[in-house]
Amino acid sequence: MNATSPSGASSLQLSRRTALKTLAALAAVPAAGALAGCGGSSQTSSSSGGSSDKAAELSFVYLGTAEQQAQWNQLFAQFNKQHPNIKLKPEGVASTNWAEFFNKLSTRIAGGRVPDMVQVATEGQRLFASKGLLHPIDEFIAKDKAVIDEYYADLNPNLIKWNTKYASPGGKTYYLPGEFNTMVMHCNKVLFDKAGIQLPSADWTWDQFLDICRQIKAKTGAFAYVAGTGYFTDVMPWLLTNGTSSFNADWTQPTFDNPQVQESAQFMRTLVEEKLSPPPGGTFDPFTALAQDKLAMFGGGRWPVINLRKLNAVQKTVLLPFPKKVGQGSPVGWNGYPILKASKNKEACWTFIKFLISKEGTSFFANLGGTIVPARKSVASSQAFLANSPKGTEYLYDALSYATPIPAPDKGAAIQQVIEDTWRQMLTGNTPIAQGTTQVQGKLQGLV
Repeated sequence: MNATSPSGASSLQLSRRTALKTLAALAAVPAAGALAGCGGSSQTSSSSGGSSDKAAELSFVYLGTAEQQAQWNQLFAQFNKQHPNIKLKPEGVASTNWAEFFNKLSTRIAGGRVPDMVQVATEGQRLFASKGLLHPIDEFIAKDKAVIDEYYADLNPNLIKWNTKYASPGGKTYYLPGEFNTMVMHCNKVLFDKAGIQLPSADWTWDQFLDICRQIKAKTGAFAYVAGTGYFTDVMPWLLTNGTSSFNADWTQPTFDNPQVQESAQFMRTLVEEKLSPPPGGTFDPFTALAQDKLAMFGGGRWPVINLRKLNAVQKTVLLPFPKKVGQGSPVGWNGYPILKASKNKEACWTFIKFLISKEGTSFFANLGGTIVPARKSVASSQAFLANSPKGTEYLYDALSYATPIPAPDKGAAIQQVIEDTWRQMLTGNTPIAQGTTQVQGKLQGLV
């Protein structure tokens, strides 16, 4: 969810962090509708919709800026046509990443400013649920079983399984799985042609990737790839394709000091050493560089499509799964829109959630051309979503078959910071690989 974002402008961390700030249309479009300031009038009627809705105001807090409000307003207007008695009061909280967003939101809640609904990506779902801030939605699911059954039938089963296992602890349901992001490789076919290299198949390998990087650099002078430091965007794809992760399957123990992690870090370090990648930590803009044929490849989810369209670079871009060492791999993060326990408008909140998961709601979002993948397979495979997008966009949904949820224990914000800081030091050569992974392992053990 990733649902979820990168931290620096120098790399493609622009997925679940900076991307959500600068391109928040992806994770926030559907979310925006749920934002509502706290308070509001009491609402106890059925959520069937239309004039039967009891008058209510819904406060919804999401990660985003005022500049992004115009797109979200289109979604709100669509909802309000059907539910004129429910007034949505969205409020974006400008943040550079999810950790910062959660910190700001926690401060607001502690000060008594409790919204009715919030946007929560995978990185914060378990944390929010564990704090006792959320209202379980099992009663609503039971009441609208036919609606939920139809929705789930249109999802990849993994989304449902992951949402149950990782997002809703304690046997209660706090979230429905929403739109998501996986990671794929964005390839500049113009540079591949200039270098006389055929685009690889979907099951290409690390060795093929490195050989292509070296040929691109030698024959065109362009950078081949952006080796960044984002936890979701730059670290996890290379761990997962090498058969490892930052944590074990239930997120109880870190696994950052194993040989596969060290091998993955060294592989990225090689790209920096050979100047196949720009050095991490700078202001390198991968989108513009690809559009200007100064970059052959970068990793990303759906969010780059907005920049690629603005730069007229959609047609030259082809998406492929990440190259594999042990097997295919991708992190995945998805959005959830929980109801706060303190809300007096829970029925109205549920009405809006049902709109977001409906075919109409998800199709409307797809038509907006947002930066996240619709949870519904029927919408993700539609022309509304695939039009004016790079060839291979379908791989984003297909990745759900082999993806791994981004590990996000309760102290996920601190965990992310530790991993990213040390990964950067390892890539730049300031910290030896073995030493760095051992240091991270120790710090992560202290956090779980």
